[in-house]
Amino acid sequence: MNIPAKLRVPLSDADHVLGPADAPVVLLEYGDYECPFCAAAHELVAQLLNEMQRSLRYAFRNFPVSSVHPDSVDAARAAEAAALQKRFWPMHDTLFVNQDRLDRPHLVNYAAALGLNLKRFPADFSGPAVEQRIESDVYGGVRSGVNGTPTFFINGWRFDGNLSYQGLRETFERAQSMGLVSAR
Repeated sequence: MNIPAKLRVPLSDADHVLGPADAPVVLLEYGDYECPFCAAAHELVAQLLNEMQRSLRYAFRNFPVSSVHPDSVDAARAAEAAALQKRFWPMHDTLFVNQDRLDRPHLVNYAAALGLNLKRFPADFSGPAVEQRIESDVYGGVRSGVNGTPTFFINGWRFDGNLSYQGLRETFERAQSMGLVSAR
């Protein structure tokens, strides 16, 4: 029997989260904006968040796999630069919707469309705060056994099941019924 990996860097106030702080189920994703499997998972997560509004807290951490996805690091930079202007989630969604157009000119266009300060965006995009955030996310993922994307943790344990709506939903229900403690 395989024992799932444990999340080594628990959720903190620094994480990008959606959903109530007291939700019984915490879903944390390590993802790559250029990964097609992450884009499919993004749709599943949106559906689950919509359905389980009071029961699910979702967090996203960057894990760009630049050896396979050459624009993934820049996309993560754009998301984190947007976060510095309190627009992480709109940029997050925009990046997944436009996954085939993640080059720098498009990223600037997305920033403009989201109403970001375009004088500040390039400096933040290339700045140390954004670099450190991405490095921290990747390091935490590696420490937790992440080696590809998307990788999900449910209440602090890596999800190695069927990455489908039904597979995630069944795991959430088991986590709730067993009273598994989340990694907050």
